[in-house]
Amino acid sequence: MLSLSHPHPHPHPTAASTAPRHRRAPRSAATPVSRRRRARHIAATSIILPGSGGGGGGPSDRKLPFTPPPMAPPGQLYQPFHPPPSPLPAKYRNLDLAQRLEVLRDRMGQWHEYAPLISALSRDGFPPSSIEEATGISGVEQNRLVVAAQVRDSLLDETVFPADLVPYFDSYGTPELLYELRFLNARQRADAAKNAIDNRLDPKGVRELARSMKDFPHRRGDDGWEAFTGASPADCLAFSRFRQSREAIDVEDRIAELERALQVVATEPARARVELEMERAKKKAAGEAEEEAEDDPRARPAVPVVRLQYGEVAEASTVLLLPVLRETDGVAAMDAAPRRSKTDVDLGIVEVDKGWARWAVVPGWGPVAEAANEAVVIELADGRALPWRSAEEEKVLVIADRRKKEVVEEGLYVLEKEGRLVVQRGRNLAEQGVGSAAAEVVMVVRPPKEVDDMISDDEWD
Repeated sequence: MLSLSHPHPHPHPTAASTAPRHRRAPRSAATPVSRRRRARHIAATSIILPGSGGGGGGPSDRKLPFTPPPMAPPGQLYQPFHPPPSPLPAKYRNLDLAQRLEVLRDRMGQWHEYAPLISALSRDGFPPSSIEEATGISGVEQNRLVVAAQVRDSLLDETVFPADLVPYFDSYGTPELLYELRFLNARQRADAAKNAIDNRLDPKGVRELARSMKDFPHRRGDDGWEAFTGASPADCLAFSRFRQSREAIDVEDRIAELERALQVVATEPARARVELEMERAKKKAAGEAEEEAEDDPRARPAVPVVRLQYGEVAEASTVLLLPVLRETDGVAAMDAAPRRSKTDVDLGIVEVDKGWARWAVVPGWGPVAEAANEAVVIELADGRALPWRSAEEEKVLVIADRRKKEVVEEGLYVLEKEGRLVVQRGRNLAEQGVGSAAAEVVMVVRPPKEVDDMISDDEWD
């Protein structure tokens, strides 16, 4: 509750007053008497917690505790906030604004020493345009210097980068090299910096190297990826060129990219894979493309691969309802999946022999309709698990026929490996002596893909 006092109390009603007063009209007994007073006549003197006594000083007096502020040592000011240490080199910390601008304008010292001056000016509220006007350093170069200095600082850890190699990046043109390493982690930066020194790479070469290192982990599942070592910057660069050779249309361009890959490849498995690709490219250039294509184990088997279109199921004249498995369910779940026992063609009613939780609705394509009674769908989380190089990173549905279990070289089959359902070629299974599989693949269904033909505003320029 609030304990209130009135600094200007009204005089007692019985006291005599010489000032004239107006008579009020007499109130009736039903008229309530207002007890409200104006706020300017009220002042709070203290705060007493509920349940405390009205007296003072005793144990029942529960006032809010008061903690005095900490005391500073004698002769020192109390500073509750300590700013972070200045990133500027010691020789620049005591310079005023004009002197700092002069250092930047005249490039006094090494680039990594005066680069923090740009960050300090930015924190003080100077925009890049003002810094450029005062020093002649463009906004692009300002950003390059600041980022490169941060990258160089990350190389000062002797556990990841030799200290005797750091001075290599002290020359005037090296900020462009370090700037290209900005999106790599500390370990990758150190490895890429060593590779750049060993091979005397220019900024364009460092950019290609850094991008290949960043991209390599995302290419898992691509053809030939497993032969290259991700911890080796040279192998990452070689794989990038190897992959570019696969995308080349002209065979001469393909051979040229493979030659560039051979110039930088580091490990023996990667070199062997590039040399094999070079041999195939040369055969194709010599007119042996048809023979090479027939024997190429990477070629996609003769299994229909379709991509669903939005609304295709709704517009299909016939649809099929098939049980769905996850790739982690195993062969036992495939055998336990329901089978179609009866179909009413006229009314479209389908009966199955047991209950099931997950189903897929697909158009009544010919190969699937022929296997409808025993067909089952396996959901693969990553399409790159399919045994051909054109597979993409996307979910796919593999429709398989459980009636066909005998392995032939031209087929594609589902079997269990380490508790997972996998898809393998019949040729590879025959070479391994496997004569029976869980089911034969009849079709692979890819999800719908949005195609945007609109050109953004930026592309009009």
